[in-house]
Amino acid sequence: MTEGQNRDQAGRLILFTTLWLTLFVLSVKVSAAWATRSLSLMAESLHTLIVSFSMLLSLVKLTAHDRPMARSVYGHGKRETFITFLLIAFLGFVGLNLWIMSSQQLTTATQGEPLPFPIRVSLPLIQLLGVVVATSLGLALLSLYKGKVLGNSALRFNSRQLLKDVWLTLLVLGGLLGVWWGLVWLDVVLAILLVLLAAGSCWQVISWQLPLLVQQTAIAPEVLAQIAHQVGGVTHCYKIQSRGIIGRLVYIQMHLVIHPEFAGVTTLIVERIKGMLQERYGSVQVTFYIDDDFREAVNWHRSTLKSEANGKSDHLDD
Repeated sequence: MTEGQNRDQAGRLILFTTLWLTLFVLSVKVSAAWATRSLSLMAESLHTLIVSFSMLLSLVKLTAHDRPMARSVYGHGKRETFITFLLIAFLGFVGLNLWIMSSQQLTTATQGEPLPFPIRVSLPLIQLLGVVVATSLGLALLSLYKGKVLGNSALRFNSRQLLKDVWLTLLVLGGLLGVWWGLVWLDVVLAILLVLLAAGSCWQVISWQLPLLVQQTAIAPEVLAQIAHQVGGVTHCYKIQSRGIIGRLVYIQMHLVIHPEFAGVTTLIVERIKGMLQERYGSVQVTFYIDDDFREAVNWHRSTLKSEANGKSDHLDD
């Protein structure tokens, strides 16, 4: 296993651990919001849900990228599309209901009447949210640091989203302290503001994640093969695929045939190719498949030519 593969696995492990801990934090926030009837805390939980969704999409991409060569390196299919539409529908439904309830609460509060959903703020709740903030802040800083060390753009993006969620939780915590001191309207105003911010956060996550899921070749296979052949010991390079956005993140898979005399330095060859790709295209994640001989490459090349010939014949017949 090369150093680059170790880095990719470390990034996936950190992202997976952060996802589960963030989901645990989400469950704590929702339970606390339900128990205290705090609309601002419930609205802020939507941001935590969006962060978890972003981490899930990143894991889907990285896991698909790690599978053996199939029809494509990765891409969004029914699963990712269904999850995305389900999240948007859920956020729209919950956000609209929170908006209506917050408006009703705000109208009642301004008229001096008793609130239909009185907020129950207590010292244990404040302490619990303090622990939640400390946990999320630690996760965000760790992910941000590891993302920079490992050169993992997915970790860096999700850690920034998690940091944003921490600051919003601190804002809610301040609002609940205000409610504790008698400013009941503060919780309602924060809920309305956080619902609007949730829509912006959702759009930011989708606009960053979905382009990386589109099945479109990022770099021409011929160009990648030319770069690989510049490294000594590479006799053939085939089954090359790439997806992503140049400058943001590109996933690449390729099969290499290494000359027998260079079998002992395969790791160095792979790292050199990856270094050249990173120098030219920025953030990339590459999976190499090393073949022992040339027979598989020749058979694949022949089958490709045969498929292309059949495609042309079918086109002429049409």
